Amino acid sequence: MELTLPARLFQFLQEDMGLPAADINTARKLLTRLSLQQPEQVPNLLPIVLWQYGLVSLEQLDRVLDWLEAAQMA
Repeated sequence: MELTLPARLFQFLQEDMGLPAADINTARKLLTRLSLQQPEQVPNLLPIVLWQYGLVSLEQLDRVLDWLEAAQMA
């Protein structure tokens, strides 16, 4: 069974980027509150929220956005 894009993004953030699950879940909860009307936008907005709250650097944000772009094209 193939993972959904959000699940693959969370896996990438934890395994490849080394972000703690607690940080990812905090950002995810914030997004859930903000985007209840458009939950499909969560994967696109999560990297920005992580950066906005200082959980990833600008370089890490670029890496996550590059990964997300490639994942959406696959």
